[in-house]
Amino acid sequence: MSNFVPGIELSRAFYGEVVAPLVSGVPHSAALIGPGSEVLEFDTARSADHDWGPRVLLFVAAERVAEVEAKVVAGLPDRFGGFPTVFAYHERVRPGVTVMDLGQWLVDRLGFDPRRGVTLLDWLSAPWQRLAEVTGGEVFSDGLGEPGLEAARAALRWYPHDVWRYVLACQWQRICQEEPFVGRCGEVGDELGSAVLGARLAREVMRLALLLRRRYPPYAKWLGSALARLPGSTELGESLGAAVAARSWRERETGLSAAYGRVAALQNRVALAERLDEGVRGFFDRPFQVIGAGRFVEALMASVSDPVIRGLPVTGCVDQLSDSTDLLVAPARARAVTAAVLGLTA
Repeated sequence: MSNFVPGIELSRAFYGEVVAPLVSGVPHSAALIGPGSEVLEFDTARSADHDWGPRVLLFVAAERVAEVEAKVVAGLPDRFGGFPTVFAYHERVRPGVTVMDLGQWLVDRLGFDPRRGVTLLDWLSAPWQRLAEVTGGEVFSDGLGEPGLEAARAALRWYPHDVWRYVLACQWQRICQEEPFVGRCGEVGDELGSAVLGARLAREVMRLALLLRRRYPPYAKWLGSALARLPGSTELGESLGAAVAARSWRERETGLSAAYGRVAALQNRVALAERLDEGVRGFFDRPFQVIGAGRFVEALMASVSDPVIRGLPVTGCVDQLSDSTDLLVAPARARAVTAAVLGLTA
């Protein structure tokens, strides 16, 4: 049997047994947040083959970063829990303890410091993966002072209701734009095209289900794992699995139709907008079944009370605007693109 210890457990012990004694008397916050599969608790024994080991983010006053970093690095043992405490992480060999100013770290990861407030542009330009990384993981100590790390995390725990409605409306819009195409491709004999569209729509439904349950969708590698953790997601996963595995467009449509009905029912239970019929229907006079996702877009936007949000184009947050990893991992780029598309300023 594997003796694998999840990264959060390893890092919690590393902080308590090694790092905390080294910074005794120094006001600090310590956590395992940010990038890494262990932060979202998706790590397995396979994860330990690279970019993995005993890690702690240590936040201290900006003027003490260099001093504390030198003290910690000098005091680290060579190994902890069977792993080296200095290892290659994202192509750079460095100690597992990173010492930083909290405000600078937040700006580097998000493009803003949520302790100073979160604007509409902040919310919509911050990628879901980054929001999940900052609000996930675990805080081992938060003694830096107020407002501290927990205050930053609390500010980002979830979207304000009108922003949530808007992001949900934009997610339904992505389904609306392509839902009849699975059948149309199949009807002309393009089963490959239908399958590709079916998989795209399955991804959008997965993201929608997570958003409806107040979960930031993680990036592609962990999307299915995140969905599987949602309470009551078994039937939805089975419907989507059937759609993706289908060999004919009619079977694909049947699986997607079942999935649409389940997320429609979930939206009705969340009660952010007018209750709508959860059944699929024909696409005009064509022999294709759709949920009519535009109905959900309209209902959600009609329930938005903030006139600025109600006036936005239904294009969405940065994850709904682009799939480019090179964009999503660069806060300045993500912010610039989001501001340009939505006509927002800081």
